[in-house]
Amino acid sequence: MPKPQNHPPSNLPLKLLALLWRLLRIYLLLCLLVTLFQRHLLYHPEVLTSAQVDIQAQAQQLERWRNPAGQLIGMKRLAPHQPAKGQILVTYGNENSATGCASYADDLQSLGDFDVFILEYPGYEDRPGKPTETSLFHAADEALSLLPTNRPTYLVGESLGTGVTAYLAGTHPDRINGILLLAPYNHLSAVGQYHLPILPVWLLLFDHFASDVYLHQYHGPVGIVVGTVDHVVPAKLGHKLFDGYAGPKQLWEFPHDDHNDVFTTLPAIGRQLLQLWQVK
Repeated sequence: MPKPQNHPPSNLPLKLLALLWRLLRIYLLLCLLVTLFQRHLLYHPEVLTSAQVDIQAQAQQLERWRNPAGQLIGMKRLAPHQPAKGQILVTYGNENSATGCASYADDLQSLGDFDVFILEYPGYEDRPGKPTETSLFHAADEALSLLPTNRPTYLVGESLGTGVTAYLAGTHPDRINGILLLAPYNHLSAVGQYHLPILPVWLLLFDHFASDVYLHQYHGPVGIVVGTVDHVVPAKLGHKLFDGYAGPKQLWEFPHDDHNDVFTTLPAIGRQLLQLWQVK
């Protein structure tokens, strides 16, 4: 009778554990890198000299907007006919700048005699500081506090700046007569999760820009514009923000628009926007 052979025990479980441990280390390293460099991924400021900013502002017919201490806080273009029927504060996206927002002044002033103010973020162009959620909110609070209180005030935000607009509307609801959000999101973590689906983005984020939370404190008219083929901020996030808002609202969806296309839609919706805002 043949003698049974003794086979060495399989080391497959050990190899599997080693592979899993290696994958876990790679995953944790990826989480660490995203955590450490997230603000470099989120904010893309163009840093310029004051002379360069002045040249760009003059070319766009914008003038410096400063606080009482003489510090730069943005750009402005006053309505050609005074007194203006209202004032509009613009908060831009992460790759834009104050001088890059001249087209908003063009489009808004083509609708009526509005004074247009454009907030400059810390760290952008020649404004000192670093961009963070806290610094952007602080800058926005200061800017709003410097606007006259004897005329209607409206807000227009694009992309990342929609979170700043939502913050202002939610924390100063009695000051704001209407807002427009171009390519907005309900919460910045949702945008991050869309781009990094395998990571716990909500846990890693320093800056949250919780637009849905802030808008719960606001009850004025809200206009939202989304592009169906937006690959940066998916339209579904704008829909979530719209669906969760209980006040007067209107949604415009452009079926062939990607992210940057949404920023050019003001001429198409302008008259309806004024009706929503009840501009007289």
